[in-house]
Amino acid sequence: MRTIQAIQYLRALAALAVVAFHAAEKTGHHFVIGAAGVDVFFVISGFIMWVISARRPVTPVKFLADRARRILPIYWLATAVMVAGGLVGLFPNLVLTAEHVVASLLFVPARAPSTGEIWPVLVQGWTLNYEMFFYAVFAASLVLPRFWRLPAVAGFFLVLVVAGLSLTGENPLLLTYTRPLVLEFVAGMLIGAFWLDGRLPPLAAGVGLVVTSFGGFALIAGLRLPFDERLTGPLSVLLVLGALSFEAHGRVPTIRILNLLGNASYSIYLWHTFAISVVAKAGTLFGLHSKISMLIATVAGTLVGIVGYLLLERPLLQRDRTPPPAPGLAGGTAE
Repeated sequence: MRTIQAIQYLRALAALAVVAFHAAEKTGHHFVIGAAGVDVFFVISGFIMWVISARRPVTPVKFLADRARRILPIYWLATAVMVAGGLVGLFPNLVLTAEHVVASLLFVPARAPSTGEIWPVLVQGWTLNYEMFFYAVFAASLVLPRFWRLPAVAGFFLVLVVAGLSLTGENPLLLTYTRPLVLEFVAGMLIGAFWLDGRLPPLAAGVGLVVTSFGGFALIAGLRLPFDERLTGPLSVLLVLGALSFEAHGRVPTIRILNLLGNASYSIYLWHTFAISVVAKAGTLFGLHSKISMLIATVAGTLVGIVGYLLLERPLLQRDRTPPPAPGLAGGTAE
């Protein structure tokens, strides 16, 4: 499948937004809207899975094997680094238990002993719990005729979200997979169907969608409105749809640095917090202005991710003659 530049650039933007969010958080600043990069990743993931499955038919087992080969090695390595750091005292606030480590490695939502939040050992890995759940559901849908796949996945996720409205328990699995976040994958699949059918908005409408999306994000950030996926999700859908309209009309140039960031987005997503933590502590130690620390942390987190991509992720992908596309989250989570 040819590279869709608009998707590459959105992956890059989403990864940088998440890095800036964590850099701001660690240095005492406010950039919560950067976390909406995750919503963009989820929409992209649904889009890519729908498009590649239509253009390159695959069995459920092969689909899951490709996904596992793409995601597991780097994620397990990053988790292992966290565990090792915790054991030697580099992360004094990290409480490790065998049950939580195993749940993290197997993408099972569980409460962290450190905070009680539903987070894996590598905190940002919570999004991969959603990704892997989506991949499992999507793989199951591949046994159906193509016409029924989108309605089946959409119907299943909608039932989960509706059930979540009346949920009163504290079960991590139910609390995780009944959130409206799962509908972002469905929206991405629907956009993928539009893309394949050539039914994207005209260019002028695409411009309007992108402007509306960024305007909405800016409004949430500027007014410091509550961060809510019921707002950031639809805005992310508008952004992806608008960007693909640009692509369909040949208005997306090739920019090498954005392509690199898009390719490296999965590694950036997984590794950036290590660099940010080091920079934030060094900034405090040397008395740097918090805004300077935030800027350096953002750059460092991005660079560490790029290095991780070049030295670890890309060589692993190149071992396969036809590597699968990256996940919506990082690269691909590329795509």
